[in-house]
Amino acid sequence: MRQDTDALGATALPEGSLYGVHTARAVANFPVSGQVVAPELLIAYAWVKAACALANQDGGHLDAPRTAAIVAACREIAAGRHAEQFPVDALQGGAGTSTNMNVNEVVANRALQLMGRQPGDSEFLSPLGHVNLHQSTNDTYPTALRVAALTLLKDLETAASRLQDALQAKETAFAHIVKVGRTELMDAVPMTLGMTFGAFAEAVARDRWRIFKCRERIKQVPLGGTAVGTGLGAPRAFIFKAAEHLRHLTGLPVSRAENLVDATANADCFVEVSGILSAFAANLLKIASDLRLLASGPHTGLGEIRLPALQAGSSIMPGKVNPVIPECVGQAALTVMGNHQTVTLVAGLGQLEINQYLPLLAHKLLESIRLLRDASTLFADKCVAGIDADETRCRELVEKSQALATVLVPALGYETVARLMDEARAAGRSLAAHLDAVGLLPQAEAAELLLPKRMRKLGFEEEDYECLRRPGADRHPGPPNGEGVKGGSRCYL
Repeated sequence: MRQDTDALGATALPEGSLYGVHTARAVANFPVSGQVVAPELLIAYAWVKAACALANQDGGHLDAPRTAAIVAACREIAAGRHAEQFPVDALQGGAGTSTNMNVNEVVANRALQLMGRQPGDSEFLSPLGHVNLHQSTNDTYPTALRVAALTLLKDLETAASRLQDALQAKETAFAHIVKVGRTELMDAVPMTLGMTFGAFAEAVARDRWRIFKCRERIKQVPLGGTAVGTGLGAPRAFIFKAAEHLRHLTGLPVSRAENLVDATANADCFVEVSGILSAFAANLLKIASDLRLLASGPHTGLGEIRLPALQAGSSIMPGKVNPVIPECVGQAALTVMGNHQTVTLVAGLGQLEINQYLPLLAHKLLESIRLLRDASTLFADKCVAGIDADETRCRELVEKSQALATVLVPALGYETVARLMDEARAAGRSLAAHLDAVGLLPQAEAAELLLPKRMRKLGFEEEDYECLRRPGADRHPGPPNGEGVKGGSRCYL
């Protein structure tokens, strides 16, 4: 064990630890959620500390050897090393102070090691006097959160693109398959299965665009504003240089906020981003639910598509396979929606010049982006890419439904088609069979009205119904009451 001290006294620390007394106190004070700070936030925080060190060197406030050691330690953390040195609970009091101090201590002690010294030698290199120089939790924490969110949003955009591509591939593959379109879960009109997946793809395309645009909302950082955004305690040159170094280190389009007080006090930009994530979650939930319905049964449900069989679905029912990926995606989506409510409340509960609940907002926002990224990738690779269509089942359901009736309405009129349907039901046959029986339309030509090319055609033209015009009253007498005679042909036109 080694001793580390602060204003409250001394604390014993494990000899090999890189964290210090402030971290130890936070671990003891916040045993709440059992979840540590998001690794993406810690990586972003390391870049913030490296940028500040370089800005301090530029101003002559930090010598080259210490700067080099601090930056090297930050790069190690950003590469994922020393993760075990960040044990503080994600839900912590102090608006993120404990996370800031944890990072300061680990960076300082690792820098000491890189310089051939022992951890805890704060007189030579101090967590506060050197690593945290000209900074506050109140400007570094929200800056790190923005950097972490921007990085994850880039990954999420890639994942959304992957899902969009997978859905578009199925749109093309299923373009020739006619199925029943349903409204309120009831048979409605014919459409193609490709159209269904095309609608899914279009929704995800909108999400992809929203994700790309929402990154604009969080690229301005409050770094340099120190405690409340006034820059008190920081050299003017540092304030202008820190964000510039951060941009170069991360490759992200970050810049210093025009109004640092606003960027320190208000969190509405995170609510806007979270709202975009919630919209994406709504689309994922809708798509996942629709795929479960389309694959339901398969023998006693809709059964129009087959999802990849990934695992046994029951411990008692042999052969049962569940739609596990859509269900997993749905749960991720619901979590994101719940997180959005939390983010909204946190932003509204911030008081005066900072938001005391920012650690909760960070935890939920980053979790949402990560969940959507992973769920989208999983959805694309383990579900959508492997979906097959049951063409026989789709055709069977179209033939059983009254989808043909709606197709005929523009030519025959609503009331006439309704009467034909009643006649078909009374005769115990399908509408197509009844049309054939009364000499109005052979079944083979009824099928022509349900071709995929007609489903994809926007609206109709008069020639689409030429098959209903029969020039031979003897062969095709038309309806029993003889109405609808046109051009010497008996029909319903």
